[in-house]
Amino acid sequence: MHGSGWYCGWSPCRRADEGVSGAQTFRDVNRIFVAVQARKRSSTAMSNILRIAIVDPNDLQRESLKNMLLGIDTLWLEAECSRYEFFADVVAQTNPDIGIVAIDADPQKALELVARLTLNSPDCAVLVVSSSSDGGLILQALRAGAKEFLTLPLRIDDLLAALGRISERRIGGEGRARGSQVFAVAGAIGGVGTTSLAVNLGCILAKQPQNSVVLLDMDLCLGDADVFLDAIPDYTLVDVAQNVNRLDFTLLKRSLTKHSSGLYLLPRPVQLEDVGIITPENMQRVIGLLKATFTHLILDLSKGYSAVDMVALETANHILLVTQLDLPCLRNVVRLMMSFSNMEGMAEKVKIIVNRVGLDSGQITQKKAEETIGREIFWQIPNDYRTMIEARNNGIPLIEGAPKAAITHSLQALAKALSGEEVPEVEAGGKKYIGGLLKLWPTKSGK
Repeated sequence: MHGSGWYCGWSPCRRADEGVSGAQTFRDVNRIFVAVQARKRSSTAMSNILRIAIVDPNDLQRESLKNMLLGIDTLWLEAECSRYEFFADVVAQTNPDIGIVAIDADPQKALELVARLTLNSPDCAVLVVSSSSDGGLILQALRAGAKEFLTLPLRIDDLLAALGRISERRIGGEGRARGSQVFAVAGAIGGVGTTSLAVNLGCILAKQPQNSVVLLDMDLCLGDADVFLDAIPDYTLVDVAQNVNRLDFTLLKRSLTKHSSGLYLLPRPVQLEDVGIITPENMQRVIGLLKATFTHLILDLSKGYSAVDMVALETANHILLVTQLDLPCLRNVVRLMMSFSNMEGMAEKVKIIVNRVGLDSGQITQKKAEETIGREIFWQIPNDYRTMIEARNNGIPLIEGAPKAAITHSLQALAKALSGEEVPEVEAGGKKYIGGLLKLWPTKSGK
């Protein structure tokens, strides 16, 4: 969670020396503590942020909720308040995306507040929390205008799911980019360069100041993302999985290794016998927490397409299926796409990435490959084995070790394309390039 608030005595949303009509009359011995966050931030950096305001007269409960939200990069605590009667003014002046109303202190007054917020601040989605699971109370809250109702004590998973649903509704209504982007990088066969793509794509995205990016190495037995980054992690995925039931965002971030590029890494277990500790259930929870904490999550899958890998595929916004232009790879692409077609919404997320284009003259043509797999190739990465091997052996990502190489330019352009940015076509040496990628064949999509 972002921001550093300031204290404003009894005034709900201004500094004491500014004054405010109406609220000044409430000179109660109980202080109103409102933490209003710094508003000077770029629209680009905030495009993936949900702004939150909280009201709860119970100080301990309010602090507990704040602690749960701490460390989530996709949330901004706009304001907090301890009095129901002032919260409508707080919301009106700070314009948060979500208002969290804890109703236990005075349910009747709190529900009246929910109705007032719904009427006067329709752009603020109200999320009600209560220790009661009474169906009548839940119905009253929803009738008053609450978008979500959560029962205390809050589970992080439930809170994230509720925030996700609210975020999705806002996307539909406003078209704004919200939430974390999840990329699952999978291979059609071993050795096609999935980890190379995952690591270097992550480092390129992490270089952008508006992004916070984490890479999760899900090749639980033989993953080597840490080698690509020359990292010696203190903790691995198994440490996180063993503590999954008491995991919070602070503990999660402490378990990650940060690279100089800005990329965070959660590596695979050190000991093979620890692989069994990681289950689809706790992997789903870890992925959920990472999604809430970072703007971009990159999942480097194994080649086994295990139950744990399937969790990643189901969670991902985009599945980058890496292949080469040879028969074994393309045959496996066809097999995988047949299986994905039987899973709701899975095939639509797949983007075919052809690696090592130009490796040898015997490669299958792009046209023939697209006819074979029955879909367009999304991206082509040129072969530069020497540069890639040198970068891997030195533990230096391409963006730092070979920033001018054609393969680096291609990956930079891929990052832009995945982010929805326009990728320019340039000409060099009489040959056309797209983001540094030699345009060996015309593509239908222009990419």
